[in-house]
Amino acid sequence: MNLLLSLVIGLGVGLLYGALDFRSPAPPAIALVGLLGMLAGEKLWPMGRALVAGWIS
Repeated sequence: MNLLLSLVIGLGVGLLYGALDFRSPAPPAIALVGLLGMLAGEKLWPMGRALVAGWIS
């Protein structure tokens, strides 16, 4: 369900950009690398927090 919702929102934003004749702020390859970084950070944060908690206790 989250994947479908993300796709619908992305399509909506893309349609809005197209309707307003805006250019995407980043080339697609750079945008995908940025998204990959966001996903990695999202996954690494809990792992790092657990690692630090293990060192402290």
